[in-house]
Amino acid sequence: MAARSFEKSERLRKLPPYLFAEIDKKKKAAIAAGRDIINLGVGDPDRPTPLPIIRSLQKHVEHAPFHQYALDQGAPEFRRAVAAFFKKRYGVEVNADNEVIGLIGSKEGIAHLPLGVLNPGDVSLVPDPCYPVYRTFSWFSGAETHLMPLRAENNFLPDLDAIPADVWRRARLMFLNYPNNPTAAVASRAFFERVVGLAREHGFVIAQDAAYAEMYYDEPPPSILEIPGAKEVAVELHSFSKTFNMTGWRLGFAVGSAPIVAALAQVKANCDSGIFTAIQFAGITALEQYDELTRPIRQLYRERRDTLVSGLRSIGWTVPTPPATFYVWIPCPAGFTSTELCTKLLDEADIVTTPGVGFGSTADGFIRMALTVETPRIKEAVARIGSLKLPPG
Repeated sequence: MAARSFEKSERLRKLPPYLFAEIDKKKKAAIAAGRDIINLGVGDPDRPTPLPIIRSLQKHVEHAPFHQYALDQGAPEFRRAVAAFFKKRYGVEVNADNEVIGLIGSKEGIAHLPLGVLNPGDVSLVPDPCYPVYRTFSWFSGAETHLMPLRAENNFLPDLDAIPADVWRRARLMFLNYPNNPTAAVASRAFFERVVGLAREHGFVIAQDAAYAEMYYDEPPPSILEIPGAKEVAVELHSFSKTFNMTGWRLGFAVGSAPIVAALAQVKANCDSGIFTAIQFAGITALEQYDELTRPIRQLYRERRDTLVSGLRSIGWTVPTPPATFYVWIPCPAGFTSTELCTKLLDEADIVTTPGVGFGSTADGFIRMALTVETPRIKEAVARIGSLKLPPG
């Protein structure tokens, strides 16, 4: 008897292709064909991790006790370093024992949190556009998602007044992400204050993804935990990936409400065995040298941002200047959807970009470019785009 053919679970069959995997596939095919590709697609820093962090890992990787299973919540030394960083950076006191948890990159925490918060039939409030993991793991938890459109006329903040009363009644989780990927928008304290008030009123959890909190160009953006009462209803997820050029290291942390942190810890205890302790100690070095290590990274992206924005404006495109992140969120020229524009840029200019529609249905009029190539390559990208003589944006 022939074996029954394998079929993926219905859960997986319902998922759209993962955006960044599809982009990477197209990029690799173009490179294999011998084309000179300029990759402004996936946001992965092109510069190496700062040397003090590397040296710290080299030192701690030789410590034999670190070769054993790590603690689920993170090493006590790592959690204390996070608490000290939060006090210095945001003026927020957090308890390292029960309000901090280490993550295998913030993506892991974003994925696991809905499993500890949501039940089937609950509503997860998800921005649109957004990092796709918010939607995916809300679905995996059995919850419904209610999309909150992020529109330019509202400074890419959710219109909280547009959310129906019955949705507020069933809401148990709200994802936020400021500074925002892909729009590069920054949220104000006033916005966070209103969201915290709504969470306290309706009884939902706020998950504020702060992966880009240290990638700003002018004023440092606030933490939601600066808002009075936020620690009762919110967790904020931070990442070392973009802040310290450590995407491959997989290190992050969540800070906030002790019961929510405990729920996340319980999910993690059943899914993983913690972060390699030597990496955590390298993370301590990063946090302790935060000021010296992050300033030149921000300066580099400012130079690249200004080159790309001014260059695209010079060929007639309308491009807002992003106040944070290393992304530029660009309105499509007249007559193009985001997919059509990205396809044209790849096929005719050998430039990889990201279509807005991959982040959500309300973003089809935009594409995202990442500032993850050297300045001369950004200038070359602008020249290639200019040669296409596209209509003004």
